[in-house]
Amino acid sequence: MKLYKKTLLSLTVLIIANITPNKVSAQDISGNISISGAFALYPITVKWAEEFKKAHPKVKIDIQAGGAGKGITDVLSKVTDIGLVSRELNAAEFKKGAYPIAVTKDAVIPTISASNPYKKVLYQKGVKKEAFNNIFITGKYKTWNTLGFKSAAPIHVYTRSDAAGAAETWASYFGKKQEDLQGVAVFGDPGLAQAVQRDPSGIGFNNIVYIYDTKTNKPTNGIVAVPIDLNNNGKLDPNENFYSDIDKLIAAIASGKYPSPPARDLYFVTTGKPKNAAVKAFLKYILTEGQKFVSEAGYIKLSQEKLKKELGKIK
Repeated sequence: MKLYKKTLLSLTVLIIANITPNKVSAQDISGNISISGAFALYPITVKWAEEFKKAHPKVKIDIQAGGAGKGITDVLSKVTDIGLVSRELNAAEFKKGAYPIAVTKDAVIPTISASNPYKKVLYQKGVKKEAFNNIFITGKYKTWNTLGFKSAAPIHVYTRSDAAGAAETWASYFGKKQEDLQGVAVFGDPGLAQAVQRDPSGIGFNNIVYIYDTKTNKPTNGIVAVPIDLNNNGKLDPNENFYSDIDKLIAAIASGKYPSPPARDLYFVTTGKPKNAAVKAFLKYILTEGQKFVSEAGYIKLSQEKLKKELGKIK
């Protein structure tokens, strides 16, 4: 009799185990995800959220762009679940619990107005790194004749007023910090693009997605990239001229032709290892299915090896 009861109990446990779902389906995941931070990541994050919510309708995602500085401040103070950060994190941020997960890559590109009178020659000669340094850091180059043009017209330099990953990354190209950058400070990537677009004597820097239209692949917003003379020979060689459309530029960044910095990884940052089921599901989606939207959105895919490493951080 005892054996019969024991067998019956075992069968009951097995039946219960078999009818109890082992995995939480996409429909069962619910909750709110709040995100703020880098303008560089905002467009692709909106796309990822739209696609993720099709399979996870019970998850609500709120996304605010305000610069990388706001993103890291918000997440470390637990105002948001995720901070968007477009620069490398520092030791103090790690000490406060910052937990970065690389999701894609892009680059900061120097820009001028499409109506800049020197554009044609700039695309023949390029601009040397030292010249950019003397424009944005030392301030020695104040007029266009310092770049070889017969003009005493002033160079109007623009930078970012907010704590921005783009500004920090552009400054790091010269071994400096954002606060070392010269120029009129403007809030946000769209604002900086607009200031440069309106000023034919202006020069600034922007994230790729604010320079090119991802549908036409051509420059948009009335601004164009300033080509870098990478080998300092005073002319833009064919293998340095990859700015005419976004596909060529992305290929140059992916291959390492375009220097890093100002190319850089982009991060979703949480406070400590993520535990919230909705946040973990969203991050997992971004590092797997969501990667198919990266190229069409104007960003650069991470290697499979790196994606696997980042996935390991959320398990």
